[in-house]
Amino acid sequence: MSDFHKPALDGIPETMLWTLHNRATEALRSDGIINDEKAVEIYRSLDYAYEQHFGKAEPSHALRSIRFDREIAAFLRTHPNGIIVNLGEGLETQRFRIDEARGRWLSIDLPEAVEIRERFMQPDEDHAHIPLSALDRAWFDAVPRDAPVFITAQGLFMYFEADVIRALLKDIFDTFNHCYLMFDTIPVWFSKKTTSEKGWGRTKKYITPRMPWGINRDDIPATLKDWLTHDITVIDIGYPMFPRGVTKWLFRFFSSTPALKKIMPTIVKVSLSSNKYPYGHE
Repeated sequence: MSDFHKPALDGIPETMLWTLHNRATEALRSDGIINDEKAVEIYRSLDYAYEQHFGKAEPSHALRSIRFDREIAAFLRTHPNGIIVNLGEGLETQRFRIDEARGRWLSIDLPEAVEIRERFMQPDEDHAHIPLSALDRAWFDAVPRDAPVFITAQGLFMYFEADVIRALLKDIFDTFNHCYLMFDTIPVWFSKKTTSEKGWGRTKKYITPRMPWGINRDDIPATLKDWLTHDITVIDIGYPMFPRGVTKWLFRFFSSTPALKKIMPTIVKVSLSSNKYPYGHE
């Protein structure tokens, strides 16, 4: 393995470097909210102009990862032989952060993303890498049908049209009777910003991929129940508060103002109401 690698990525796969930039930079801070030594190792090993592309790092992706970590850790405490399926995982280093990282982990991502991932994280008996699009139902075959399963999609669904996500969710819950699905969303106004004629330029050098699926927070439960014929439970998990700076106070103001809270991004967990594998929480 080369000690210094220049990633050749574009489009949606390149966004995994954006999330790495934010997570690793947060982990490097003396007052950082996340401990992520593996992310720091990868961050320092890639030849990439992070700030030129993505601008100054901020803690949003670390906050998101913390929320997902907590839910998966709680799931694995109750179901140590459970299955974790991470869709579009990129360079997420979750399995190195979670003390309860038992069970079997499946990382589903495009071949070019898996190729870079495997420079730093090798698959083994408990950690499989499957080089497929999250939309390719062939990955379903790698997941036991009657087992406790936790499926995550961090920073993924917003890059597809609503009809595509609806079809994927329907197929997931048609296939897996005892799974949890956890994903994050962006509001409609933010989606429109990325799909405008100019797109959303993070910097002069980088315009994010289009994010056509935006949904306002208050509309999520009704939309999912309309999409799915199943009896489902929808839990709005939300984001942790930003830890510092002006954003901390803006986030608190938005979160405490109903009209603004409904147009904020959030994190959602969905399961069948009949799921026979409940788990406890912290």
